[in-house]
Amino acid sequence: YESRFGLLRKAFKRGWARDSAEGAAFAAENARWLPDYALYMACKRHFGMRAWTEWPEDIRLREEKALAQYRTLLAEDVSFFVYVQYLFFKQWNALRDYVHQLGIRIIGDLPIYVAMDSADVWAEPQFFQLDDKLVPKAVSGVPPDYFCADGQLWGNPLYDWDAMRDDGFGWWIRRIDGAGKLFDVLRIDHFRGLESYWAVPYGDTTAKNGQWVKGPGMDLIDRLKGWFPQIEFIAEDLGYPTPGVAQLLRDSGWPGMKVLEFAFDSRDSSSYLPHTYGENCICYTGTHDNSPLMLWREEAKPEDIDYAREYLALTEAEGFHWGVLRGGMGSVAMLFVAQMQDYLGLGAGHRMNTPGTQGGNWTWRLLEGELTPALAKKIRHMTELYGRTEKLPEADKA
Repeated sequence: YESRFGLLRKAFKRGWARDSAEGAAFAAENARWLPDYALYMACKRHFGMRAWTEWPEDIRLREEKALAQYRTLLAEDVSFFVYVQYLFFKQWNALRDYVHQLGIRIIGDLPIYVAMDSADVWAEPQFFQLDDKLVPKAVSGVPPDYFCADGQLWGNPLYDWDAMRDDGFGWWIRRIDGAGKLFDVLRIDHFRGLESYWAVPYGDTTAKNGQWVKGPGMDLIDRLKGWFPQIEFIAEDLGYPTPGVAQLLRDSGWPGMKVLEFAFDSRDSSSYLPHTYGENCICYTGTHDNSPLMLWREEAKPEDIDYAREYLALTEAEGFHWGVLRGGMGSVAMLFVAQMQDYLGLGAGHRMNTPGTQGGNWTWRLLEGELTPALAKKIRHMTELYGRTEKLPEADKA
């Protein structure tokens, strides 16, 4: 992180004047959020990377005099962070244009909550459940369950949905508008939080004492669908299923998620089994929070793996991972998604993310040479076999 900033500082000194016209146009186009973000980052560096809640009161509370003072004092750093955003969007747009030419669309994962220490909360605290000193009244989490007796205490500030509704959900419209410039499809994380969310009293050390509070429901969803008819949404509806959440998913019209690794719990029937799917869903072997298939085979209960073997007619000759991939690819789900680790048959040491842990995550990389012509041909055959791609002329397959 720090070494990268050294390189970006050099790029800023060399390129700021050269790119001034394009940079000014970019800043004007993003004037609604960029000045606050750049000032937030400049102040954060100035105060030793401390959270904004620990800054001096005048700038913490965004007093006009303090805002003007720090914009002047930190003018060069503010310009630097504007330039970094300019470079990012320029490079991202080039990447997006390139993959679009290849017929590839990008799915973006949109967390339902933002961090307390963020430009979002500092710049517009009126849309969050904070007291007059900007301390959270309650924070996010999920209740205790079979796997976690204390529940999960996420700690994000909660939205003030009444204030957002009175503002026409303008904050969310701006957020989706920004995300829509990056991605073609948006996966709304923790969709059930739109129906009702778990509010934990601020200061509690566990999520035990939280309570369910009604969310914005279709009021927000209708607003987003009206503003962004061109954006496709996916609802991450995993965990804590209730009739209310199921009804909201149906009313939204958005596809939900089906995870094959969750399907084969031998103790209970499951809506994740492919024969239960309707077409309006996305089938995953596993999400970024799941083990790759070959590691799951080692970690899961033997009776669950036996169930999967029988259900999917898995054989050693075909390969365990290929059989599970076949099961998802052959389902009626409108879209099938698998981690590259699953196509490669990778196991231990190749997990993308382990929830609830710090460090060592998101480090897996696809290495040069791993995508072989033979693997490409096999994936292509399977997608054609199950009608998930247009067939290519034989000459183009060579």
